[in-house]
Amino acid sequence: MARPKKSKGLGDTIEKITEVTGIKAVVEAVSDATGIDCGCESRKELLNKLFPYKKPECLNDEDNEYLTNFFSTTNNQLTPKQQTRIIEIYKNVFNQIISPSNCGSCWRDRVNELKKVYETQSK
Repeated sequence: MARPKKSKGLGDTIEKITEVTGIKAVVEAVSDATGIDCGCESRKELLNKLFPYKKPECLNDEDNEYLTNFFSTTNNQLTPKQQTRIIEIYKNVFNQIISPSNCGSCWRDRVNELKKVYETQSK
């Protein structure tokens, strides 16, 4: 038996649920009978884009070098310039855009996520 494909996001997960429950087959039958597209595929793609599961990409050399310096020298305060660079790296790694903010706990969480990727890759 083939191994199920990993879900990229919420849309893939919903599709799997509707397949298992039989909902997808009913929707496709109605769609075929009426000639009206159900919109399932475009909805799935939109949900995957809006709610992706974080599967980190590898750090490129430039991002890795920046994080090496960042983790060895940074105190608890991020400068606006550091925030901008962390946002860029976060997008490269998680394919997700985060916004600048003054929320210290938000930045702590994002930096810790990057640190896990950095430490995993540095081993």
